[in-house]
Amino acid sequence: MLSFKLKRIILKFLSLLSVIRGYNILVLVLAQYLAAIFIFSPKKSLSYIVFDIDLLYIILASICVVAAGYIINNFYDVKVDRINRPLKAGLDDYVKQATKLKLYFLLNVLGFIFGLLISVKAALFFALYIFAIWLYSHKLKKYPLIGLISATVLTILPFFAVFVYFKNFSKIIFVYAVFLFLLLTVRELLKDLQNMKGAIVNDYDTFPIFYGEKKTKQLSIFLLILTLFPIGILLSDPSLSYIRYYFYFTLIVLVFLGFYLWNSTKTNQYRIMHNVLKVLLLIGVFSIIFIDKSLIIEKLIDRLN
Repeated sequence: MLSFKLKRIILKFLSLLSVIRGYNILVLVLAQYLAAIFIFSPKKSLSYIVFDIDLLYIILASICVVAAGYIINNFYDVKVDRINRPLKAGLDDYVKQATKLKLYFLLNVLGFIFGLLISVKAALFFALYIFAIWLYSHKLKKYPLIGLISATVLTILPFFAVFVYFKNFSKIIFVYAVFLFLLLTVRELLKDLQNMKGAIVNDYDTFPIFYGEKKTKQLSIFLLILTLFPIGILLSDPSLSYIRYYFYFTLIVLVFLGFYLWNSTKTNQYRIMHNVLKVLLLIGVFSIIFIDKSLIIEKLIDRLN
């Protein structure tokens, strides 16, 4: 049997992973590397991208500032989480608030340093991101529309730090960014719908609290309809190869989601839809490798050589 001390260490480690949302950070790293290999720099070899030191610094900086963002968000939301997510809040409590704050400052400093190793502009980008995520956690999230938009933008920004680094501007990337923005906004609205109880108790004016549950559902469905436009543009591009099947699948899921949402009234139903969108986004990350079938073969041959 495990000793009491070892159990405490394991629980604290799991608690820390819960606080920094280890799963989300892993997905972010995968998304950044896959996007760098198959979208932003398709002509460069796999080894070149994997061993690109500046790209590594960008990803390390992203990991640090995003993890720090989750920590400060957890710090401000401790009362809300105890109502909305009692099991997660209980696990998070194994790490003391003072320890969380120390780690928050350490990660932000490391994120800034990694940015500085790339360039002054990169360091400034990550410094502004650190400030923006603190401002969101401290103030902006309490306001319905500003909180919704800022949460979506802050979620998507680290992914596009790689996009700025490679300076690979194209119509497809822009359309894909619009698609992600709409999908992430719907996910935030669903999260607010499932967390209404905690928001009411802690006097947070989230979108469903301020505008009502019905209008939140109407906006979510409207945004789901809007996603059909970027999906249609992406499907009409002949260069997308096998990834088009992901968008066909997404189309079916979003239509089903819209009908299910309209008839939903319970917290558990909103939670299910929120998780469906999380899985859909995860599948989208792995689908990046199918954006051009010829690239898969090229990268595999390059790896074998």
